Amino acid sequence: MKQVCIFCGSYTGTQPMYAAAAHAMGMGLAQRGLGLVYGGGRVGLMGAVADGTLVGGGKVTGIIPQSLVDRELAHVGLSELHVVASMHQRKALMAEIADAFVAMPGGFGTLDELFEIITWAQLGFHNKPIALLNIGGYFDPLRTFIDHMVTEGFVKPEHRDAVLVKNEVDDLLDTLLTYQPPQLEKWIKKREQL
Repeated sequence: MKQVCIFCGSYTGTQPMYAAAAHAMGMGLAQRGLGLVYGGGRVGLMGAVADGTLVGGGKVTGIIPQSLVDRELAHVGLSELHVVASMHQRKALMAEIADAFVAMPGGFGTLDELFEIITWAQLGFHNKPIALLNIGGYFDPLRTFIDHMVTEGFVKPEHRDAVLVKNEVDDLLDTLLTYQPPQLEKWIKKREQL
């Protein structure tokens, strides 16, 4: 594992623990020799995780659409900054170059990125680890809803369980480094296609 993609908010949220955890995540990546892949922004948790990685001496690769560069939201001190034409290209490039994915607190954009990468794993497009950093229980309501989707028969338990959930940065990063992909059964069995 060389690079970890972090999905997180362009705001810092209402609790100081979110920004502190983002900075700690960046430092933790750098300390383990892991590079950061992220959305290229200088604001919110995105900026905090990038700054933490840079302070720790790590490599940071940002991927940002031109429209956000035009709004002066790009981080100018990164190791690499890829400017792309669209959000779709941003997500595709992040998925291509990252070896693992971690969602931290964020809004709709964070959830969009998270669920797309989970869906791609569910469909067998990749077997890279996916994790939630559940700072202060931020993702607890989402986890409850995902359990509801399992109960109602729309998500298989093994697909839910393939998403790692950790409350502490160090625990999450150590788990990623020892990750072994689960053997998931095919998304839809032939008898379910009828």
